[in-house]
Amino acid sequence: MKNEISLMETMNLETVGVKYEHVMLVDDDSVQNMVHGQLLDRGLFAKKISTFNSAQEALDFLSQSPIAELPSLIFLDILMPGMDGFGFLEEFAKLNLQITSHCKVVMLSSSESFDHLNKANRNRYVRKFLNKPLTPEMLNAINF
Repeated sequence: MKNEISLMETMNLETVGVKYEHVMLVDDDSVQNMVHGQLLDRGLFAKKISTFNSAQEALDFLSQSPIAELPSLIFLDILMPGMDGFGFLEEFAKLNLQITSHCKVVMLSSSESFDHLNKANRNRYVRKFLNKPLTPEMLNAINF
């Protein structure tokens, strides 16, 4: 088993097959971003991981990046100071159709609010709602 792990660690990511080319984490909690980033990296989930501590910074990045450099998946926290996750989604909806059709959104929350779940499920850009923290099993269940 140990040899398999060390072999996997030394293999080129293209050989192993990374699930997503580019993933974005948007969470005001830098520790959560770090932990989730490590999980995404270790599990060969994403080749490139961009992290943002504010919704506005993430929106700025999306609006200024070429389509080829956009993340295909965005993990978006709901509860953030300033602009929350739902505010992000309102602004995201105003972006170019090429951007909104390229990026799939997964909402993350440490709250188990039924209202948040319902609101997220009614949003056309939200593909999934998950409770934090992310786990390998949650990542394995994401297939879009």
